[in-house]
Amino acid sequence: MAALCWVAMRAFLFTLISAALFTTAAATTVYKWVDDNGVVHYSDQPHENAQKVQLKAPQTYSAPKIDEDVSSPTRPAQPGPAYKSCQISQPTNDQMFTNTATVTAGVNLQPAARPGDQLVVTLDGQRVPGVPPEGGPFTISPVDRGTHSLQAIVQDSRGQAVCQSQSVTFHVRQPSAVTPGAAVPTAPGVPTAPTVPGVPRPRG
Repeated sequence: MAALCWVAMRAFLFTLISAALFTTAAATTVYKWVDDNGVVHYSDQPHENAQKVQLKAPQTYSAPKIDEDVSSPTRPAQPGPAYKSCQISQPTNDQMFTNTATVTAGVNLQPAARPGDQLVVTLDGQRVPGVPPEGGPFTISPVDRGTHSLQAIVQDSRGQAVCQSQSVTFHVRQPSAVTPGAAVPTAPGVPTAPTVPGVPRPRG
């Protein structure tokens, strides 16, 4: 019988201590006494001839605060300002070049090319090599006789066009291979580029 009482007292003590761990500090006092039969009792209420048993305050744990800036993904770099204009500065539209296979061209970008962007110039749909990435003058050679179109396109790092110029048309007139001395006709009212030094200017 005494053994059963002791088991019951241990169960009660365990329950009492567990409850005390989740209460305030004022409720951490337990009273212990022994009755006439030698049975030990525990209670949270005062009793005659009882002894106070002080329980330690429960330990608590607070998780550290996570910095939101560290956990948040890195924001991509913001692109530079948009292009106000990108245009072929030379040659001018319908400009005529005679007795030459070399044409000086140029591109004007406003503002300057952004990091990661590239400038592409096409002649009759074919990419022109040697174009400065920031724009400016460059040389196209050789250029066959006939009418040609020139266009500038700015592409971003993904190859998407972010600025595109108007297409400029120019003309190249060269002496005929069959009759080298024949005059090269010039369309009336069309501006003519300077002739190459040492080459006679064709007659109209």
